[in-house]
Amino acid sequence: MRSVLLLCCLFVAAQAKLTWENTKFFFVFGDSYTTTGFNVSAGINSTDPGFVSSNGPNWVQAMRDTYNVAGTKVFNLASGGATIDSKLVTPFEPTVLSIVDQVAQFKQILASKPPGAEWNSSNALFAIWIGINDCGDSFNWSNTTQPAFNKVLMARLSTQIEELYSFGARSFLFLTVPPVQRAPLWVVQGSAITKLLAADIANYNFQLAATAESFVATHKGFEATLFDTQPVFNTLLDGAATFKFTNTTGFCDAYQNGTPQISTQIAPCAPVSTYFWLNSLHPLFTIHNMLAHALLSVISA
Repeated sequence: MRSVLLLCCLFVAAQAKLTWENTKFFFVFGDSYTTTGFNVSAGINSTDPGFVSSNGPNWVQAMRDTYNVAGTKVFNLASGGATIDSKLVTPFEPTVLSIVDQVAQFKQILASKPPGAEWNSSNALFAIWIGINDCGDSFNWSNTTQPAFNKVLMARLSTQIEELYSFGARSFLFLTVPPVQRAPLWVVQGSAITKLLAADIANYNFQLAATAESFVATHKGFEATLFDTQPVFNTLLDGAATFKFTNTTGFCDAYQNGTPQISTQIAPCAPVSTYFWLNSLHPLFTIHNMLAHALLSVISA
């Protein structure tokens, strides 16, 4: 774990002044790596049904339940399969809420600071983890270049950050796209594909960092932490023996849709908790917990 923490701390673009210990409200936007099934439209005090892609607590739940030191209240607007804007990259189902849709939900329900969500600019942290599906669905498009389309994506994401800023959001946490080219979905497609996707992800992350830096430079009071997820994933994947992962390149078919217990074992597979990937794209709760731990070492500084 120490090596993971050290690597992550090197990739902070701008350390937010609001620390985790002083965060009273945590608003989260993203995709299947982030969603917990929370439906804010059913009421701001609704409990999430516990749906996660990690077969156990994901990083948001770990921050809310395991590492919550300030009674932080979490509002998770993420939607599985989300892209920045469904008009730019179409999600796998029309019901998926893009970042544009998620911000619209925030505007409708939470921007007014209703009872139970009386946040303000000095006690609320806004986290955005998006881009996995944007990159995965567009990296091999032939009608544009990767850098050119990522610029379009960043322009659209910027409008949503601007929208949140207009409501009073000042402290932001941006997570980069992890090395999902190492997920089973892409590994089986060969090195040419994984190299192309990796290049796209690298450019996307570079432009995300530039976008965050631009907002810090041009928006009064704007604070941003850019957390690079790549070192966490790569350290864990490269150190499989150290971290006691049975498998880091594939998954067990019997586990891919979830298991009754986080320690379930169905022969001939090893216990589900010893795998890195639950299915073709989603890492297990163990990875999410390490990610949350590393992340908190940065935003608690």
